[in-house]
Amino acid sequence: MLQNTGRGLLALLLMVLEWTCPSLPSPLRPICDLRVLNHFIKEAKDAQVAMNSCRDGCTLSQSVSIPQTAVDFDVWERKNAAEKAQEVQCGLWLLQQALSLLRGSVTNAALHTHIDNLVRNVLSVKAVLRSLNIPDYTPPASSAGPENTWRASTAAELLQAYVNFLRGKVYHLLTDAQACQQDVS
Repeated sequence: MLQNTGRGLLALLLMVLEWTCPSLPSPLRPICDLRVLNHFIKEAKDAQVAMNSCRDGCTLSQSVSIPQTAVDFDVWERKNAAEKAQEVQCGLWLLQQALSLLRGSVTNAALHTHIDNLVRNVLSVKAVLRSLNIPDYTPPASSAGPENTWRASTAAELLQAYVNFLRGKVYHLLTDAQACQQDVS
């Protein structure tokens, strides 16, 4: 557990250092380094494996709203940067809420470690997006929930959606971000 926490904190530290000291020579800004996102995806897959092998104390107590993860590239490309950012931030907010509910319903201690890592990774991705001047999602005051969601009724569905969301919409938002474009000069 300490090793996973250390890697996540190291990745976050690299991102913050780049944010506060942008003059350091680097071929690609650490906030744009997709190896960090790939590490988060690997940790999510590890959580899936642990969840699939769990027999006791590893269920989701109620269904949860999660973001739709499919990326229709024709629709995605027609969206402006602000719409894409809002969709990703909303999805991260939904996943954070769902993971918190999962954490509260799971009694298996080993899974708590995995879920805690996933929540920290969501917070790290949100910090990366803030460093790219992408504002956090603020839920509406009305009782109406976000659009483009579906319900997960099992922990396996939730974790699969988490992996797919990182590999899909988060990946595309980061690779499309102006700050992450490589200079071709």
